[in-house]
Amino acid sequence: MAKHPGAKPRIGLLGTGPWAARTHAPALAGHPGVEFSGVWGRRPEAAAELAAASGTRAYEDVDALFAASDAVALALPPDVQAPLAARAAAAGCHVLLDKPVATTVALAREVTGAVEAAGVASVVFCTLRFAEPTARWIDEQAAAGGWFLGEAHWLGSLYGPGSVSAYAASPWRREKGGLWDVGPHVLSVYLPVLGDVTGVTAAPGPDDTHHLVLRHGSGASSTATLTLSAPPEAAETALTLHGSRGRADMPRWEGAVGAFAAAVDALVTAARTGTPHPCDARFGLRVTEILAEAEHRAARG
Repeated sequence: MAKHPGAKPRIGLLGTGPWAARTHAPALAGHPGVEFSGVWGRRPEAAAELAAASGTRAYEDVDALFAASDAVALALPPDVQAPLAARAAAAGCHVLLDKPVATTVALAREVTGAVEAAGVASVVFCTLRFAEPTARWIDEQAAAGGWFLGEAHWLGSLYGPGSVSAYAASPWRREKGGLWDVGPHVLSVYLPVLGDVTGVTAAPGPDDTHHLVLRHGSGASSTATLTLSAPPEAAETALTLHGSRGRADMPRWEGAVGAFAAAVDALVTAARTGTPHPCDARFGLRVTEILAEAEHRAARG
């Protein structure tokens, strides 16, 4: 049975890596409306260190953290996240998931099924859907309609020459590349604005680069070039819509801590009202389905 959040919901954190330490933990520790109930990690010593720095306690038993929490946020590799999210949902905890929910459709369906069976709320933290001003811009473009074409370039330099990013040490990012790491960001904009994807064409490029051409239920089409291996001089994050009102460029955004705090608010609201958030586990499943299809088509050449 889903837990009912009190006046100050208790939210725990699963994960101790750079993303958890730089975004999730500071947002939870600094959020005036929630109690940061604890940290669990696959390395107990890292959980203890992050908990001490965040003013909370570490748990070596993840089920004990579930018992002490109304909700949990997950900052784990996607295919580690998925079974733990399903387990948290079965314990009645509402779940704040990272993107992608999983890198296989089967695991994403497992999460969605567990969330629905338990009746818990879910939110997938797609940064652009919660950051200002991108969240407002997405809502405005979806309401305006009339778009016939989208063009996106997400050219990260995580694996480019001279990169010293802490995220470059992530095994799952190295294995799955830009398609799975930054692809969800692009889809989190395209789907609410242009409609569901009804057709996928994909081709591989240099290193981990993928080029996608998508058809949408609205009749629009879109393109996306995704990579984590661009030279730093070529790095770019841009998304442009073309339609009857002309051209609209997605605005810049800064920082993820504020965006994550907004995602926490969205999860608490969904848990209290019973109204699903548009960017929930079912949305995360759809993103996984699209990326899996793109990966399959690119592999076929």
